[in-house]
Amino acid sequence: MTVGIWVLGDQLWAHQAALASAANAPVILIESHRHSRERPYHRQKLVLVWSAMRHFAAELEAQGRAVTYQKSTDFEPPLRQWIEHQGITELRVMEPADRPFARFLDALALPCPLTLVPNNHFLWSVAEFKQWADGRNSLLMESFYREGRKRYGILMEGSSKKDKPVGGQWNYDKENRKPPKKGLTPPTPQRFNPDAITQQVMQEVAELDTFGDLDSFDWAVTRPQALQVLDHFIHLRLATFGPYQDAMVTGEDTLWHALLSPYLNIGLLHPLEVIQAAETAYHEQDLPLNSVEGFIRQVLGWREYMRGLYSYVGEDYPNGNYFEHHQPLPEFFWTGDTPMNCLHQSIDQAKRTGYNHHIQRLMILSNFALIAGLSPQAVEAWFHAAFIDAYDWVMQTNVLGMGLYADGGVLATKPYAASANYINRMGDYCKDCHYNPKARTGEQACPFNFFYWDFLARHRDKLQHQGRMNFILKNLDKMSAEEYQAVRDHASQWHQRHNHPKPMLR
Repeated sequence: MTVGIWVLGDQLWAHQAALASAANAPVILIESHRHSRERPYHRQKLVLVWSAMRHFAAELEAQGRAVTYQKSTDFEPPLRQWIEHQGITELRVMEPADRPFARFLDALALPCPLTLVPNNHFLWSVAEFKQWADGRNSLLMESFYREGRKRYGILMEGSSKKDKPVGGQWNYDKENRKPPKKGLTPPTPQRFNPDAITQQVMQEVAELDTFGDLDSFDWAVTRPQALQVLDHFIHLRLATFGPYQDAMVTGEDTLWHALLSPYLNIGLLHPLEVIQAAETAYHEQDLPLNSVEGFIRQVLGWREYMRGLYSYVGEDYPNGNYFEHHQPLPEFFWTGDTPMNCLHQSIDQAKRTGYNHHIQRLMILSNFALIAGLSPQAVEAWFHAAFIDAYDWVMQTNVLGMGLYADGGVLATKPYAASANYINRMGDYCKDCHYNPKARTGEQACPFNFFYWDFLARHRDKLQHQGRMNFILKNLDKMSAEEYQAVRDHASQWHQRHNHPKPMLR
């Protein structure tokens, strides 16, 4: 029997399960342009994945592996040719994280059996998450996160290191919501000049008709570089990560954020080593617990929870539209040309870098899409196109569930809808905006304000059954009939002016 290993583009780890299952087996990596033709991807994401694939192939060769690297318009023809040429009698692939690619693998007609090896890029397997989730009345992330802390003994103390959380409480989120203050000086992120391999990929990607700028690409493309980013975050950024992780500051794209998700999502880093590095730094460097716990919660809690939930929900989850929102995506989501400064800043940054931090994504981009009634499927497709760390398993639950409440509460306990008041409190975008963040009617009314109240009015019947919303809904009754109607009219007129969407890029 001759085993062959197919390494996918988001599985670039030397110890990934398929590679580990057959130490001397020949390996193939296929750089297919099929997906980039079917839907748009950020140019910097394509460069990251394809450059990392080419570097990883070279690393495997240096380790003595027999490696074939194939560039193609599709996966199947070069795969069949390689199997026949190598005399492969069993092809092994680590389970893909994304369902569409899993379905693609199921439909392949190959000259040998294809064996899916359980995915070890995550801490929880699909089966383990299902076991945790089955029979529960609700699937709260906080419950899942605490179970993960106990399972791996992370930030735990007591005789067995699984008795109680370090510091006496599980969650320090209340200490991590500080608005920005003047004079914040976050350290410059760890960046890298593109080498010859990356420059070649950049030239090829520049020819593609897709989204995003390319000239500023400076992401890590190898595991040693990704480890440098991790070390830089642990030693220079983690201590102050917590308090200002929700802040938004013009000209500061990254603040103290880790910038590790692109590398975790393609296998250059493993979540457990990232978590343990943060925990070790807490003990050895006496770092603030709120910063360390807040970061670990994002990786051990949120990231694992999102992937687990993605694997647990039904196949129809992507079609959810609880509020029956159908407004088209405005053209400015592709261009960034809007007088709403918070949206302009966030979209422009995404175009330039392929990155926004979680509050820009949740409380600006998703929040606006939710209260303005944009189609959840159009918004999720845009998120998939706009970000360097976007994958099906990442964006469906984060955008459709958390951001847009399109699943009707499977994930979130309430819709994350907010007026301009939140944005003004947590950042400085409103300072240089065309609109007045305090006005909800009139010529200077901020769209976040009139859309927020319009959203509450449109969906009062559904929202009043969610206990956490009743207090807010009572404010509708305090609004005069004239202001109430003005809010509704502002929302309707805005959509009439913007109902000329730009078709999604191919």
